[in-house]
Amino acid sequence: MTRHFLLDTDLTPAEQADVLDLAIAMKADRWAHRPYEGPKSVAVIFDKTSTRTRFSFATGIADLGGSPIIVNPGESQLGHKESVADTSKVLSQMVATIVWRTFEQSGLEEMAENATVPVINALSDDYHPCQILADLLTIRERFGRTEGLTMAYLGDAANNMSNSYLLGGATAGMNVHVAGPEGHLPASDILDAARERAAQTGATIRATTNVSEAVAGADIVVTDTWISMGQSDPTGQREKDFAPYQVNEDVMKQAGPEAIFMHCLPAYRGKEVTADVIDGERSVVWQEAGNRVHAQKAIMTWLMNESARNARER
Repeated sequence: MTRHFLLDTDLTPAEQADVLDLAIAMKADRWAHRPYEGPKSVAVIFDKTSTRTRFSFATGIADLGGSPIIVNPGESQLGHKESVADTSKVLSQMVATIVWRTFEQSGLEEMAENATVPVINALSDDYHPCQILADLLTIRERFGRTEGLTMAYLGDAANNMSNSYLLGGATAGMNVHVAGPEGHLPASDILDAARERAAQTGATIRATTNVSEAVAGADIVVTDTWISMGQSDPTGQREKDFAPYQVNEDVMKQAGPEAIFMHCLPAYRGKEVTADVIDGERSVVWQEAGNRVHAQKAIMTWLMNESARNARER
């Protein structure tokens, strides 16, 4: 069975821990693992613009001995002149892995259903699991563990980052508290899935409109942009709705004494976070961004190894 990484709970808690262990080892010895030696090619397809995802995957694939084939928006026939299923079958004959940043999660699911090589979600409208792996790696480096820590996410608690923090954080044994205004809280199915996973790891899940309730004593404080890719705010209503959820020094003072600040970037200083926080001593955003390379190298290598092992055992 070919393994894919489409959302955070595609990994069990033990598997996620293995991937993070591998990421730590890869960061310590950057060129020790070469699953794409040959070089094998990896398709990296973007239906949305990208900076960190594009550079981190291209760099990571090269580190692993491979050759990234970058496809920018509008450069392929995927999804309009050729179906996702047909494209998946074609690419499986040519590349070792398919990495796709797209809109609908259903497209990734269709790609994986028809692929005989690993498919990785490089961001969809619903989830951003690769970012969460990088964040968990950063947390492990800072605290030495993820289990038992509390993460507070403030802002648009209904977006893809919030969804992945809930699922990925629960998988890592973390208590995840998300806070946002009414109308911008997680969907019930996301909360149900997060609580189901949390029940396995001993974590707790909380969704609230109250900033202080979410952030009290937290070890990690996280936010994201208030206007996600493809969204607009012509009336300024979103900014008004989210203004009370800005991460500033007053918010950080309510967190734990050793709390760190994280942001997946790009960030807009003076909106979701103040400059003194993101550029301050508690911020780990640059370490977090750099860890995209190592976390993604780990998940690519792990998927290749597991898929090969499953094929041998059939």
